[in-house]
Order: sequence, then C-alpha cells, then structure tokens
Amino acid sequence: MMRTELTILKNLVYNDEYSKKVLPFLKSEYFSDRTDKLLHEHINEFILKYNSLPSYESLVLSIKERSGLTAEEVGKATEVLKEINQTKEEQSKLDWLLDVTEKFCQEKAIYNAVLDSIQILDNKSKNDKGAIPKILSDALAVSFDSHIGHDYLENSDERFEFYHRKEERIPFDLDLFNKITKGGLPNKTLNIALAGTGVGKSLFMCHVAASCMVQGKNVLYITLEMAEEKIAERIDANLLNVTVDDLMDLPKDMYDKKVTRVREKTTGKLIIKEYPTASASVTHFRALLNELNLKKSFKPDIIFIDYLNICCSSRIKAGSNVNSYTYVKAIAEELRGLAVEFGVPIVSATQTTRSGYTSSDPGLEDTSESFGLPATADMMFALISSEELEELGQLMVKQLKNRYNDPTYYKRFTIGVDRSKMKLYDVEQSGQDGLADAGITNRPPDKPLNTFGDRERSNKKDFGGFKV
Repeated sequence: MMRTELTILKNLVYNDEYSKKVLPFLKSEYFSDRTDKLLHEHINEFILKYNSLPSYESLVLSIKERSGLTAEEVGKATEVLKEINQTKEEQSKLDWLLDVTEKFCQEKAIYNAVLDSIQILDNKSKNDKGAIPKILSDALAVSFDSHIGHDYLENSDERFEFYHRKEERIPFDLDLFNKITKGGLPNKTLNIALAGTGVGKSLFMCHVAASCMVQGKNVLYITLEMAEEKIAERIDANLLNVTVDDLMDLPKDMYDKKVTRVREKTTGKLIIKEYPTASASVTHFRALLNELNLKKSFKPDIIFIDYLNICCSSRIKAGSNVNSYTYVKAIAEELRGLAVEFGVPIVSATQTTRSGYTSSDPGLEDTSESFGLPATADMMFALISSEELEELGQLMVKQLKNRYNDPTYYKRFTIGVDRSKMKLYDVEQSGQDGLADAGITNRPPDKPLNTFGDRERSNKKDFGGFKV
C-alpha cells in the first residue's frame, strides 16, 4: 500500500492541476521523513523557478548535485523517485486527492503544534507560554482555501445573492445611529469617535457597550485610560439606572437586586480588561482574546478600546524615530486587522487637536496626531458639546466618514445625554430642527440624494455658531 506522503509527492510531479491547488498550503515541515522533506523542497523550488512540473530526470540530477547530502541520503531519494516514476500512470480522482492531502496537512500541523508546545513547557524554546494558544489555534485553522478571486462575469449569481443578503450587524439603541449605519455596526470594521477632553468619548463607549450586552451580545471592553472599576462603575450607573453619586450610598441588598434584574434580562456577558497606558498593543489584545476563549469560552461579538491613541504599536517599537502620523496610523491599521481576524466590530476613540477642541464644527483635519487614522477607519464621527447643548442636556453628532451609508444623510444630529447616569437617549424629531444641512437631514430614505449631481437642499438655518 502506497504511503500518503508518496501519493502526495507523485501527484506534485505528474498532476499539474493538483500541484497548483496544493502547493501553496503544503509545507516541508509536514513531512516527518528526511527523504520526503528533501524531495518536497526540490519539487517546490523547481515549480516556483520554472513555473512547470519537474521531470524525473531533472529531480534526480538536482538531488545528486545538491551539496551537503551523504551518499546514503542521495541513494534513498533516488529510490523514492524511481518508485514515484513507476507509478506515474496511476491516476486518482482530484477531489479525493485534495481531501486526503488537506487531512494530512491538518493532522501534521496539529502534531507539530503539540510538539512545539511541549518544547515551550520544557523551556527548550525561545517562545513563552503565552504563545501556546496562538500556535494551537493556527494549527487547527489549517485548511485549503480554493478561492482565488471573484470573476465578474462568471460569479454574477453569487454577487446578486450578496446584494440581497442581510449583513449581520450589531444595532445601537439610538435611532439615528442605526439610520446612518443602515442598522448597526458590521463585523470586521473599525469605528472611531472624535471628541475633545471631557466631552464624552468614554461615556459614549460605556453606553453602547452596556446596550450591546443587554441585547445578548458578548462585549469586551479594553481600557488603557481608566481603571476597570471606574469603567464598571459607569456601566453600573447606566444599567442600574442610578446616578454615579448614588451608587456609593446604595445598600448591598438593593444593589444585588438590581444586578439580578440585569442578569435576568440578558444572556450577554461584558468583560472589562485594564492595561497600563501606552503599554498594550494588538499582540496583547490577541493573547487576551485567545485566553478568554480557552479559560472562559468567551468570544466577544464587539470590542471597545478606550482609547486608540494610548495603545502602542506591535510593529513599531516605542521610542523609535518615527513621527506621530506613522505611529498612530500603524495602531489604527493593526486594530482594523484585529477586527478582520476575529470577525468583530471594534469601537474606539481619539482626541481632537487644540483648535478642534474649541471648534463648534470639527472636521477630519481636527484629528489629533495622525490623519492616517481617519484614512483607516470605516466610520468616524465627532461628538460636539457647547454651553447651549449642555443646557439642553444634549450632544451633537457630526458624521466625518461613513463607509456604510451616505455621510450627508443626517450629517448632523443631536442625542440626549444624562451624565449623572452615563446614559444617551434619542431626542424628539423637533430637536433636530434648525441644524445645518436640514434638507438632507430630513430627507426620506427612499428619496434620492442626488439628481445628476445637484443636491436637494432646503434653506439652511443657523444653529448657535455651527458652520452651515
């Protein structure tokens, strides 16, 4: 009976279609026998260099000319090649070959991962124990991905289905945020709130995190600014409907009853993890996600990071001679990559510049430290406060970038804020009257925004110094 390794090597040499599908996923480390590993390396090198399958003669010649091999090793490799050449006429079904090869790669990857983990535990490896979950998860994820691109004409049916498929989103409990995002935040996205100090970045994230948990979603809140207990205190105020000041005076039995009522209303979990400021990167977050999955079987549906600018980059060392544009852009790209890797939306925040802090109408140019951040984000909006808005108990939201919808649809709108209970809420439609771009703000969803490039606008009205 022919060995699986021999079947794989034979088809790499004589089956062009099989070779093209398998070679990108097949690694030399999957072959435990030294001779099989050697032959795979030579076959792989030949195909990559000449873009064609090697002949029996070319492989024998390259083995004999390779330096560093003993006469015994050359003899063994030549014998295996003879056996492959003798069975070259035997053809197997391609689908069966692919299934057998994929299973072979998966088993070998897991076997090698277990051995590597043992080496780490025995202190015989440069990696530390924190690398074990990543090594095992990578091995378990081994599979043959046959997708090599979207054929515009041939894949039109799949594209039509995609247009009509309802994308999974995590909705807000704020009506206008759902309208501008077409129902909530999609997976694999990076969403940024821009605001000045004390305006309400953390308040916004705590409120949305609490609302996601009440919906039954698993929420991970990573804080690099405030202590875990402070974030939990804000979420307590929000969910228990008690002011932050009254929390201190709440009797234990009443507190327990309120927490029990929250527990009964949801199946979601909310985990808060604190890191020291400017000391954690995507590497730490990835390790945390793997650890939560292993120890608590917890997989988040959405991640909040408070906040982006005080993370560190996993690619650029702290203190390196790079400007803030490059450094913050690198952090943003890494966070968006993490969102794609784990298939979740990430919500974070950033500060305004000094001029943006005093501006009643900040724009993308008011993003502090790096314009590379809004270039990377999928959605970005500004939270604006003023004395007039504070008196009304409101915050203004201005869309700055939106990949989910037309950013001029509800370009500006207001939401209610109860800072004592760390809550946000919808305001009546009359509260939106008088805002800039009112014609677009009040446009019905089924009414076209553009008619041959001419925007339909009603007469603009002034609103407390905001640009119109």
